[in-house]
Amino acid sequence: MVDEIKGTVFNIQRFSVQDGPGIRTTVFVKGCPLDCPWCSNPESQKPHPEIAHVDTVCNQCGRCIDACDLKAISFAEKGIKIDREKCNNCGKCVQVCTQDALKLFGKEVSAWEVLDEVIKDKLYYRTNGGVTVSGGEPLSQARFVSALFKLCQEEGMHTTLDTSGYGGQRDLEMVLENTDLVLFDLKLIEPSSHIAIVKASNQPILRNAKLIVERRVPMIVRIPLIPGLTDTDENLEGIANFVRELDGELPVNILPYHRMGMGKYKMLDGEYKLSELKQVPEERLKAVVDYFKSRGLACDIVV
Repeated sequence: MVDEIKGTVFNIQRFSVQDGPGIRTTVFVKGCPLDCPWCSNPESQKPHPEIAHVDTVCNQCGRCIDACDLKAISFAEKGIKIDREKCNNCGKCVQVCTQDALKLFGKEVSAWEVLDEVIKDKLYYRTNGGVTVSGGEPLSQARFVSALFKLCQEEGMHTTLDTSGYGGQRDLEMVLENTDLVLFDLKLIEPSSHIAIVKASNQPILRNAKLIVERRVPMIVRIPLIPGLTDTDENLEGIANFVRELDGELPVNILPYHRMGMGKYKMLDGEYKLSELKQVPEERLKAVVDYFKSRGLACDIVV
């Protein structure tokens, strides 16, 4: 049964206005094959649930330590320390924490359970809104996303896939069967740069972009503008050439670099690699938009 297919979701965000047309509910799934150093959702990267800790609100009561059967938690100078090698992310520590210092990112749910949540916002979708699945990478959970989109469309809800494009062709085709719009990230066009920076080939991405156009599913190309990485004249020219060859009518969105996810890296005992990077100046953003328009492409900034 379609509604029994399960996936791992770490957030359902209501009243999103930048994840597709109108007012939307965005479902965030876990798991991503890329390693983008600017990622603002580190909790999305691994496919399984993860324990996060906020030491600033921890009172070191020790309840989590007592609850952990694997002895993976100990006191730190401030807050606690989690031995990630021992931890199986069972969530028992989260259940006993009285300070909200512990959080479990990710939960296995069925497509039906997610539909039951997003359908509560159906009234707002009349403003040309709908449901968006983002991540992580939705194609890493293609069966689940396809099942959810099928249920949403049966309820008359618009569906948007927010994807890096990295995934198998069959997985993409499965999801596209029930997708009304694709938000498609293009980060780096030069193959060796893509491998060096995000640790994966861009060949599946470029192939899948062509497939979406061939299937005539509406698509918006989105470019995360990261100073010194994606924001080079050579990269932007290459992306413009590729988009024009795909379909000169495709709109382009520029996504300015931001640092809103930095705090979550510490919660997961990770390292944010771009802590010294500054935001893109307004004049540069305008220049990039003007460049794409000069190439005959519709272009806007999405913040």
